[in-house]
Amino acid sequence: MASQTPHQNVSFPSEGQAAHGYLALPAGGTGPGVIVIQEWWGLTDHIRDVADRLAAQGFVALAPDLFGGSVAHDGDEAAEMMSKLPEELGARLLAGAVDYLLGQEAVTSSTVGTVGFCMGGGFVLALAAQQGEKISAAVPFYGVGQGVPASYAGVRAKIQGHYANEDSSYPVEKAHAQEQQIREESGAEVTFFYYDAPHAFHNDENPAGNYRADSAEVAWGRTVDFLRQNIS
Repeated sequence: MASQTPHQNVSFPSEGQAAHGYLALPAGGTGPGVIVIQEWWGLTDHIRDVADRLAAQGFVALAPDLFGGSVAHDGDEAAEMMSKLPEELGARLLAGAVDYLLGQEAVTSSTVGTVGFCMGGGFVLALAAQQGEKISAAVPFYGVGQGVPASYAGVRAKIQGHYANEDSSYPVEKAHAQEQQIREESGAEVTFFYYDAPHAFHNDENPAGNYRADSAEVAWGRTVDFLRQNIS
């Protein structure tokens, strides 16, 4: 049975309602802003850890809670929770998160970056297409789900993707096609990296045991460098 996340520590307005999330600040108190978008499991310990790791690198990281506090413990629960999050609602919640983050005194950048995993990777691309110039760097990890946009014409961010050659949820052929579609429709700078690993290889708490430490370490280093170079 789904449980409640213990990680909400901020609230922000979104479409006239209160949304919630986890905000991590760097030791210096200020830095460029990054939105961290959850997998279909919810605002888990792993997503909190991703935000904390970004804060340790000098970013102000906000992980919006797209499931209203619920955390899934198996694939059936996660699929059910994801099915109850329409793309439009997820996009609106994330738009509120962007405005909230850009309004924080702690955020030194005039744009934000975004990084997300699985369902969150799909919403990374949706947010970049929706928010245009507000998003300067977008990093989808094996993005799937309802957030994956039909058109990338609105993307102005640079894109760095991390996809898996052994991904049964999103075959690598689709990832190659997506990479080319983004490039053609947006004119943005797009670089996808491909790893000999399964879906969710970055999640060291993945219930299916898909974590691959070597691939995760390489992808994370590339992500941090990319965000540091492109958020201003």
